[in-house]
This record gives sequence, C-alpha cells and structure tokens, in this order.
Amino acid sequence: MRTAKGQRAVGLRLYGIRTVWDTVGDGEFFCPCCGGDRNYRRLTGRHRLTVLGLPLLARGTAGPVVECAACGTHFEPDTLDHPTTTRFSAMLREAVHTVTLAVLAAGGTTSRTVLETAAAVVRDAGLDDCSQEQLFTIVEVLAADAGHGDGSDAAAEACGAALAIELHEVLKPLAPHLAVPGREAILLRGARIALADGPYSQAEREVLTTVGGALQLCPADTAKLLEAARTPS
Repeated sequence: MRTAKGQRAVGLRLYGIRTVWDTVGDGEFFCPCCGGDRNYRRLTGRHRLTVLGLPLLARGTAGPVVECAACGTHFEPDTLDHPTTTRFSAMLREAVHTVTLAVLAAGGTTSRTVLETAAAVVRDAGLDDCSQEQLFTIVEVLAADAGHGDGSDAAAEACGAALAIELHEVLKPLAPHLAVPGREAILLRGARIALADGPYSQAEREVLTTVGGALQLCPADTAKLLEAARTPS
C-alpha cells in the first residue's frame, strides 16, 4: 500500500497537463466578479502534456476565454456582450434623448410647456447642457432633412418615420440589459412629455407604442402604462 501510494505521488510529480495561454486581444469590460469596469485579456490556450515540468505533447486547445486583469477570473466570451457601466450610462442618455425627440416630432414643438418638460426629462437623464432651444432646433432640422421643413402634418409624419427607425436602433440593444422597471421608466418619461400640453394625440400615442415595442414591453403593458401616466399621482 505504501509503495502504491508512493508511486502515485511520484506520478503526480512526473506527469501533468499544462495550459499555455496566448493573448489575442484586450480592452475594457464589466467584470461580474469585481462588479465594475475592468481591463481584460482575451485568451486562447493549448493543453500540453508535461514530463518533469517540460511540455512535450499537444493535448488539444482551450478557450477562448476572457480574463479580468484585476481579479484573474476567466469568463466565457459572451461576457463582453454586457456593456461597461460607462457605455451603459451613455446608452441610457441616448435612449431618453431619442424618445424625447420622437415625442416632440409627433406632438409638435409649439408648446412652451412641452419644451420645458422635454428639456427637464433629458437633463434628468444626464445631458445637463440640454436646452429647450436645442431640442426645438434638432426637431426642425430633422424635419428639414426629411424633405419637409414647412411645419405641416407631412413634415411631422416624415420626421416621425425617421425617428421611429432610430428608436428601434437605439432601444433594442439597450432593452436586454434593463430590468422591466427600467424599461417602463423610459416609456413613462416619453409619456410625461406628451401629456405636458394635454391628452395624447394619435401621433404621440403611436410613437409611445413604438417605444414600448422597442423596449420589449408587451402591447397590453404598454397601453396600461400610458393610461396610468394620465392619472395624476
């Protein structure tokens, strides 16, 4: 028994498998272990049979993996799909700004109350230098770019169509990273702007329904939220 145990111990020292890692990329990511933004290395590995510590025979590949430069933990590559906190904050700001422009394009920019509310919503989202004048100018430029700069219903419709496309482009990548209350909060910010000068117009309701869909809220929940927003708290 003692001899067998000794032989096994010697075997463990003589033979082994070592993984040799090669760096194939790097960058910044959100580390689930650290709970914050960290640098990472993207690694691919090669398993080698070692004898007396010397690598001799190839025994397949390992990875790819993502290694946190701070804690050294290895993660699957899809960890990089999660935005960093910096990028996530920027995505939220862009989402609120785009929703605001879409609602303004649908409801018009002639109401001072609506513009005041819209500017306040965007500033609350982190764009501290946003002003009513800036929002008004952007909506007018969008309408002009759409080929209708005369303030008519056709202008609003053309501008709204362009913004509807942008809503999907901005909101769809964000939605999977937001819990339901966070997605609802973005929709309700748009509703707050639309209701600043009275009940929803048909165009405003259509835009907000598009927002709900892009945020992966079911139509029934979107409708309930829009109705709830009409009730004073």
